[in-house]
Amino acid sequence: MKPTLITLSGLLAMASMSSFAAEVDVKITNLTQGIYFTPILVGAHNDTSHLFESGTMASTQLQAMAEGGDISGLVTVLDSISANHVANPAGGLLAPGGSTMTSMTTSDGNTKLSITAMMLPTNDGFVGLDSWSIPSQAGTYTIYLNAYDAGTEANNELVIDGSGAPGVAGIPASPGGAGMGGMGVTNDEANTYIHIHRGNLGDDQMDGGASDLDNTVHRWLNPVAKVTVTVK
Repeated sequence: MKPTLITLSGLLAMASMSSFAAEVDVKITNLTQGIYFTPILVGAHNDTSHLFESGTMASTQLQAMAEGGDISGLVTVLDSISANHVANPAGGLLAPGGSTMTSMTTSDGNTKLSITAMMLPTNDGFVGLDSWSIPSQAGTYTIYLNAYDAGTEANNELVIDGSGAPGVAGIPASPGGAGMGGMGVTNDEANTYIHIHRGNLGDDQMDGGASDLDNTVHRWLNPVAKVTVTVK
């Protein structure tokens, strides 16, 4: 049997199959009726890293994002693994029905795409994409994103202006408006791991009731976002 001859060009070709750089455009559309997205974080990273994973405990950095919209900790995580990222492409909140677009050049090895943003008004709900494989072939690809619960705070659905600190129960803000004086939907949650969000329950009372949220405005069904990725 003749030995297999592997040339330099062959090695480079095999390496390019598992590690490649790409020019990508990412468009994110909010599909909800009355939910706003806080500053969005878009990251391209290696295949061993995650910003979040369903069925696991949320990191302190993810908790800060999911409860208060603070993406700075997750940005630090991406920097520590030499990821490519774009923070806050919408320049603030992304309103219902709104879209934002960004572009990035991925480095060799950063083959996975992740996206996170808190959803307002929620206690610790966020829209997320976990480690989606960026295609090596040029083209346009569509992904639909679900809403997740970080599992770090009870979904009491009470709006407490100015409260966004991790571990402090309450919704930090409701950009589209909400009632006040609710008694609280719940004081604890059985599932403390990252999981698909049940959605806001709300009620029909602007003052009092169980929730400060409007059940005709602040409820949703998955998916909550559409992502269009163009690989050049």
